[in-house]
Amino acid sequence: MALAREESSPLFAGTVAGTLRLMLYLALAMVLMVLDHRNGWIWRLRYATSVVVEPVYRLAGLPAAGMRTVSVAFADRKMLTEQNQRLREDLLLANAKLNRMAAVAQQNQRLKELLDTQHSLELNVQLARVIDVDLGASRHRMLLNLGARDGVKSGQVVIDAHGVMGQVVEVMPRTSLVMLVTDPDHAIPVVIERTGLRTVAYGLRDGDLLSLPNISMASDVHAGDKLLTSGLGGRFPPGFPVGEILSVDQSPSGMFLEARARPTADLDRSEDVLLLHDQAEPAGPPAPVTPAGPPADLAPATPAVTTTSAPPPRAAEASVSPAPAASAAPVQP
Repeated sequence: MALAREESSPLFAGTVAGTLRLMLYLALAMVLMVLDHRNGWIWRLRYATSVVVEPVYRLAGLPAAGMRTVSVAFADRKMLTEQNQRLREDLLLANAKLNRMAAVAQQNQRLKELLDTQHSLELNVQLARVIDVDLGASRHRMLLNLGARDGVKSGQVVIDAHGVMGQVVEVMPRTSLVMLVTDPDHAIPVVIERTGLRTVAYGLRDGDLLSLPNISMASDVHAGDKLLTSGLGGRFPPGFPVGEILSVDQSPSGMFLEARARPTADLDRSEDVLLLHDQAEPAGPPAPVTPAGPPADLAPATPAVTTTSAPPPRAAEASVSPAPAASAAPVQP
């Protein structure tokens, strides 16, 4: 057992040599502490040793530091990528909301203009929404979301806040088809606002313009003149804007002037329109025309021709006989 204790702890063995070694170590420790406290030699030794050992520490910790740096770099890259993706989504959503708000603001402005038009003109109108527009080469049509069940009739005039757009040509139960003023088959009576000249504006096949082909050579027509509905024909009410003349040229025949005009209404941008109910074409034959002439109470009276038979002789005598009696009465004594 003693041999095992000496093998396991030879410094503190119970022998004299072990005790001497212990005392030596203790004395050496005391001397080192005194020297360190008074002169700082141990601190200088520790400082010099740290200078030599520090690179070893750094070299030993380099793999762990590299792993931490790589993991942090990947984590930061992933986090930055996710943040960038979220910011891009938020930006797209904000732009979409902003565009939607701008569209709603424009729609509200158009509706306000339509309501202002209705109130200023005191018209019996109905608001409709455009659901389809066909601006092809052979036809210019527009489809509305109101039909026969909503009281729409063929021939009703369609306007927007800027002017006349066209007229209803076909009515379905839930929708109605409108022929625009620029359709090649459409014609509208107009008057030039500046001069009062009346003419007819037709749709063109080669563009979204109006053609005024039958203007007299002596007429005073210039670019910039405003076109209004004249009211002739009874279909379109007078005074509504139709277009603005862009150019005036001589017709191919050389006998007339031909003008080109741009429609005032936003044919390709309007989303809401107004249907005029007062101008719908009446159903059935027209009412009979009242005959012209002065009133009956102011007409000269025609002498009436009457035929009377001669009174019988006795009656005539009876009516005459009192006269002599009356005249003879004062003569008697």
